[in-house]
Amino acid sequence: MIQHFTLRLAQSRMLAASVRHLAFARTDGQPFAFTPGQFLQIHFAYADGKPTKRSYSVATVAARDGAAVELIEIAVSYVPGGAASALFTHLEEGGTVEASGPYGRFVLGEADANRRYVLIATGTGVTPYRAMLPQLAAHMRARGVEAVLLYGARSESELLYGDEFEAFAAAHAGFRFVPCFSRGPRAQPHAHDRLGYVQSVLPELAPDPVGDIAYLCGNPDMVDQSFEALKLAGLPIQHIRREKYVSSR
Repeated sequence: MIQHFTLRLAQSRMLAASVRHLAFARTDGQPFAFTPGQFLQIHFAYADGKPTKRSYSVATVAARDGAAVELIEIAVSYVPGGAASALFTHLEEGGTVEASGPYGRFVLGEADANRRYVLIATGTGVTPYRAMLPQLAAHMRARGVEAVLLYGARSESELLYGDEFEAFAAAHAGFRFVPCFSRGPRAQPHAHDRLGYVQSVLPELAPDPVGDIAYLCGNPDMVDQSFEALKLAGLPIQHIRREKYVSSR
């Protein structure tokens, strides 16, 4: 059910030079119920008073699958001259913003019968997959499904939540994490690292039209190109789920 509420910033940290992780609590003390993959909207006004809003996927990892959470976590990319960037740049701990949610259908299907999830992301488009980790673990236990996360970043410094995905892969044999770096390798490359854009690495995963369900989230060009590649590989359109991230001013 869509709700409107006020959020108070509880804590924040920089994930990269231009990406900030923020954790909010509702001022009414109520937990926030959402399905991993959904997003919320932040409501504010331009300098001229005109109302506007921005959408952010919930990045919170719930204690257990389906649990309501006390903290609502998001990752915000800073856009030079952006109205939302100005809002969050000046928001200090204890400050408040207006929000609503949850929204969206970019979620794992309860009736999915696939053998593998192919999760593809660039930039902050990886945040919904962070929230999905407990669900993926549950699917692995319940029906032996596998998952691979193909994540594109320009450099290691922009690999958001990379340590968390590495740790999840180490703890779950059915999960692969494949970082793709478009501007060159890490100082100490990992065996599973790849160079180039995710679109160029995607064929290596050998998309399976029978056993795969794919999720695409991030840069619109990446989403469009990966969508076309997956269609050419034979995946049914209903098995390719998309969400585009557009930097808004």
